[in-house]
Amino acid sequence: MKSAPILEHYGPRCAGVDEAGRGPLAGPVVAAAVILRAPLYGLDDSKKMTAAARAHWAVRIRSEALAWSVSRAAVWEIERYNILQASLRAMARAIAGLPRRPQRILVDGNQPPPGWQVETLVGGDGRVDATAAAGILAKVARDEEMQLLDRYYPQYGLARHVGYGTAVHLQALRRWGPCALHRRGFGPVDRAWEAQR
Repeated sequence: MKSAPILEHYGPRCAGVDEAGRGPLAGPVVAAAVILRAPLYGLDDSKKMTAAARAHWAVRIRSEALAWSVSRAAVWEIERYNILQASLRAMARAIAGLPRRPQRILVDGNQPPPGWQVETLVGGDGRVDATAAAGILAKVARDEEMQLLDRYYPQYGLARHVGYGTAVHLQALRRWGPCALHRRGFGPVDRAWEAQR
């Protein structure tokens, strides 16, 4: 069994920032910021983890981190500003929500959130522990929200695919049409809206 990499740790003056949910057809985009007081060995990019592993790590991160914050941008923001800008807005809110100000902010990706002086790092969630931790918190928070929303919109199977464009989701879109959670401006959603007119 392949072991998780040992990621870089920059100490309690550094915050890592990441988002989850840029690709789905439905639901918010969620971002998190994390300051780790000490290295957490075994952290990795959330996309390489199982749901059970992410849930385990999220509990650990929330209990052992020096500070953490989770924020989101709603579907209306994604439609109004586009998914990239909505993601950056969610990141900015996550940074602002930290109970203490870091001296250094490392953001996964190549675009800085507005209003903050940060360092961007492509693939940062697989290189820096605080950024990996942020990605895990963002992904777990978003998945939990989508599972909750599944109770209100059970016909779409949100608990299974958390809004991604799976075959099951696309079939439900064609059958039921889009709901308030679906993102206009995303091709399959727009086609489903047109088909309902």
